[in-house]
Amino acid sequence: MSPEQLQSGDMAKVAELIQAIGVALLTTVDREGHFHTRPVQTMQVEPGQAIWFFTGWSSPKVDELLHDQRVSLGYADPSKHVYLAVTGVATLTRDPAKARELWTAEQSAFYPDGPDDQRLALLCVGIERAEYWVAPDRVSYLVAAARATVTGKPAEVIGENRKIP
Repeated sequence: MSPEQLQSGDMAKVAELIQAIGVALLTTVDREGHFHTRPVQTMQVEPGQAIWFFTGWSSPKVDELLHDQRVSLGYADPSKHVYLAVTGVATLTRDPAKARELWTAEQSAFYPDGPDDQRLALLCVGIERAEYWVAPDRVSYLVAAARATVTGKPAEVIGENRKIP
């Protein structure tokens, strides 16, 4: 498999995991250089390209992104032993057509005027890097622990781990 195919397949897996989890912890950098993390609902994933979110123009994250566009997104589903980290560059835009494409009824709670609401900003994170971990069930860990005890060699990786530059 070529590096391009591997990366494409890995990015498809990243998109699948993001869509399954749905909510990320978005980390930005504030004007004092401190990290600021909060949950955000993923609206769309374009594999290998971008992740879309809604936010309000008056949100503190908007000011932080105007200062520093670098972000980190963390996704986790502990019940399925799935974890994912994405880093990238965020951009903010007002695009009612894209907002209509992404719109769900629950968004009306925050933006009662719908996709044309003047308070609504689209936050797009261009994906630069991603890494995911999919761990097996507890039995696999116990087998690995037994093998390590017998051989004296620790397990290298249990489950699946991929880094996508």
